Amino acid sequence: MSDSPIHKEYSNGEVTITWEPHKCIHSKNCITGLASVFDFEKRPWVNAEGASTEEIVKQIDKCPSGALSYYFAEQKEKSTGDVMMEQLVEVVPNGPLMVYGNLKVKLPNGYIKNQSKVSAFCRCGSSQNKPFCDGSHKKINFKG
Repeated sequence: MSDSPIHKEYSNGEVTITWEPHKCIHSKNCITGLASVFDFEKRPWVNAEGASTEEIVKQIDKCPSGALSYYFAEQKEKSTGDVMMEQLVEVVPNGPLMVYGNLKVKLPNGYIKNQSKVSAFCRCGSSQNKPFCDGSHKKINFKG
């Protein structure tokens, strides 16, 4: 059995949407922003044919956790959007600590993971995906 996290891809031929559920903090920005592509009630829940490539990219760039990303057919590697050279840290009220920019994160198993664009870190202590937020703060009514 593999310990590597789930990584799914959905393509419309121009852009490939990548989804890493272990990063998702369940902000629902995707489904409220572009329901024709993202629908939790359907399987698969991502319909890469549901909107134009431009609309898809624009919506994915709003994903606060980086669980959704994309790459173009000619790139063959994930886009990190407009990656900042410097980091910016934002405390989300009653939610995670958001860090924007390029980071190296040392995971509990010692593995160093390169993060870019945006990372959501747990502040409540209940995440099952530490150091990353998994949305548990909502279940425990975290205030902070």
